[in-house]
Amino acid sequence: MQPPALEDSIDIAAAPETVWDLIGDPRRMSEWSPQVVSVRLREGFERIEVGAEFTNRNQIDELAWTTHGTVVRLDPGRELAFRIAENWVVWSYIIEPTEEGCRLTERRDAPEGISDLSAQWTDKYLGGQDAFTTVMRTDVRTTLEAVRAAAEG
Repeated sequence: MQPPALEDSIDIAAAPETVWDLIGDPRRMSEWSPQVVSVRLREGFERIEVGAEFTNRNQIDELAWTTHGTVVRLDPGRELAFRIAENWVVWSYIIEPTEEGCRLTERRDAPEGISDLSAQWTDKYLGGQDAFTTVMRTDVRTTLEAVRAAAEG
């Protein structure tokens, strides 16, 4: 199954380096995302680099679940991307300089589609792919706005 790509961007009146300090480490994602409760590097990994693995604890209302991510792209100051093992999606955060500061883009791609297990789980517990995509669009916007508030504050 191929879910729709999600992408949203926000202009931030702060230096790219300031924004990178906020989003360049997935362990800080619980500070911005309404869905992420905690992120921890997995045993054997000490820093964020390509190949680093981490565990996410996520929650929507009363429903909580764990996922496992692997950093697949890292261009310090510019891009962080990680793949989630359970559903195969790739989340990326891209910073582009602007005259007023920078633009931050958050994107979810599924170049391999999503796993059957994830599709079944989404249908059973999250109201189906369309409903969950709607929630995710809102959560991406909320995440971007939280990063902007922190960077500009």
